[in-house]
Amino acid sequence: MLGRYTTGPRPAKDSTGTDRCLRLVGANDGLPYTRRSMPRAIVDLRSDTVTKPTPEMRLAMAEAEVGDDVFGDDPTVKRLEERAAALLGKEAAVFVPTASMGNLAALMAHVPRGGEIIAGRGFHTVEDEAAGHAVVVGASIRTLDERPDGTLDPVAIAEAWRDTADPHHPITSLVCLENTHAWSMGQPLTAEYTSTIGALAHERGVPLHVDGARLFNAAVALGVPAVDLVRDADSVQICLSKGLGCPIGAVLAGDERFIWRARRARKLLGGGMRQVGVIAAAGLVALRHGPDGMIDRLAEDHENARRLAAGLAGLDGVRSPGGIAQPTDGPLDPDRVRTNFVIFRPDRDRDAFLDALARHDVLATPYPRGTVRMVTHHPLGTPDIDHAIAAVGTALADTMARPAIVSGAAG
Repeated sequence: MLGRYTTGPRPAKDSTGTDRCLRLVGANDGLPYTRRSMPRAIVDLRSDTVTKPTPEMRLAMAEAEVGDDVFGDDPTVKRLEERAAALLGKEAAVFVPTASMGNLAALMAHVPRGGEIIAGRGFHTVEDEAAGHAVVVGASIRTLDERPDGTLDPVAIAEAWRDTADPHHPITSLVCLENTHAWSMGQPLTAEYTSTIGALAHERGVPLHVDGARLFNAAVALGVPAVDLVRDADSVQICLSKGLGCPIGAVLAGDERFIWRARRARKLLGGGMRQVGVIAAAGLVALRHGPDGMIDRLAEDHENARRLAAGLAGLDGVRSPGGIAQPTDGPLDPDRVRTNFVIFRPDRDRDAFLDALARHDVLATPYPRGTVRMVTHHPLGTPDIDHAIAAVGTALADTMARPAIVSGAAG
């Protein structure tokens, strides 16, 4: 079992002539851990959730001023909530441990028991949040097929509305969008589209919630402020622990009455936290603009994703993922990559391919319809991307070409 690395005295040489420049404490009885036996570097493309906090985040966390957040007196949390609300153009915000809890708290604050939510079939709320809408909220979801640009057809949304005069029907209570939209290969939704759906919902007296776990990826890709993308949304959740690099946390924003209800929901869900400024401090670093923060640098992830897609597209055995990720057949189309997602179908048994890829120090995620997802993130750079491209080529060569096996989606 690996322990923690500590710098230690430099012995002369071991029996192999290798400098023992590091000691591994807590493993192997504290024996020296040599350069020759150091673990190989892994290029982890499974998700942008595998980011590590930056040195500045770690320092801010160590020095954070704290209080009791449940009592509302943690000053660092309050500053984070105010910063997020300002960036998103909302009256208030609440810090939550996870993006899934943020979405669930939003549903609880918006939807009565027995109500119904309109959402995309592949949305995270539908596929990857353990049916919290049904188990906790007591609501149903009417799912619609997404389009290749990640949007839902406004006509289909309107037609999905329930007839409130019919007692057989649940009552339509909320419309949800996801930005960026994962299953379409991370497509960003425009401000104009979100405003259209907001107007449609509001005309019928129903709020709009945006699952914006990667909202800042969308803002950077589209070259617009995040506030423009959610101006007509009643609530929005942003995740701090994906591309923004924080170790934990998300923020849910909306008007003050909504946030009051969301705080109650957070408490019910066990999300009331105490001296949580020690992690909120990382969020304040992340939400800075410019080189001192993590928002603008998301453009590097997008550039790396395009480089990755271009390299993969030239490999024999990498195919279009199909479906809404890339509706056309044939090779992977790098032009589909708008943010930090690359999705493709290996012309191999997928599990065998992923195993071979891991043997060459690259990790990726199985995705719906027999596809593979790779997500670029901090601190990966050009050498990591080029290594991943070469490893995919080697893994393809190591596995026999045959139809891919379709298995379940990953969260």
